[in-house]
Amino acid sequence: MHTFIEPVYQALQKESDASNAPGMKAYMLNQFDFFGIKAPDRDLIVTNYLKNNFLQNSSELELVIKELWELPQREMQYFAIDVFAVHKKLWTKSSIKLIEQCIIQKSWWDTVDGIASDWLGSYFKLFSEQTFLITSQWNKSNNIWLQRSSILFQKTYKKNTDTALLSNYILHCKDSKEFFIRKAIGWALREYSKTNPEWVINFVANNKLSPLSEKEALKRISK
Repeated sequence: MHTFIEPVYQALQKESDASNAPGMKAYMLNQFDFFGIKAPDRDLIVTNYLKNNFLQNSSELELVIKELWELPQREMQYFAIDVFAVHKKLWTKSSIKLIEQCIIQKSWWDTVDGIASDWLGSYFKLFSEQTFLITSQWNKSNNIWLQRSSILFQKTYKKNTDTALLSNYILHCKDSKEFFIRKAIGWALREYSKTNPEWVINFVANNKLSPLSEKEALKRISK
């Protein structure tokens, strides 16, 4: 095990709770094992560690992320998301290969949405020339998690949202039967409604979305 990973792995293992683990595993449809640590306790361990411990180069960062992604406990993938996020100065243009690998491996909404929130927005701001090239490929792919990522990567952009791109990606996927795609459409629109509710209202009115997508999109406006 990499020396950067070991202290956190041991700390999480020490705080593991066998009584919580089965419920957490069941919540994720029994796809992943868990130490059984509640999120606030896990976050405290990770945050304190990352205040004083840093990797030195992009190659080492990639190595650590890949190893964390291979570990069986789901908390280690959450740790990977935090590790990559705090090392933005080590990101390179080619980091998108690692990002995509993490999206399509051990895929479920928890890690995919964590990546969308903590990695994608920042990456495409740093390497804006990559935005259309990569996200258009994701949107047209047959992988629902890449499609979901193409819809969600702008969710923190607010007034800088490229609404033409958002529209195109949503409309390409709007007839999908996949729950996680329909949910993503609604979530992306709901987030943008905080910045431009009129645009979202008009978009929903002019495009036939699934009931789930429409409900999610207008949830904040309705309140």
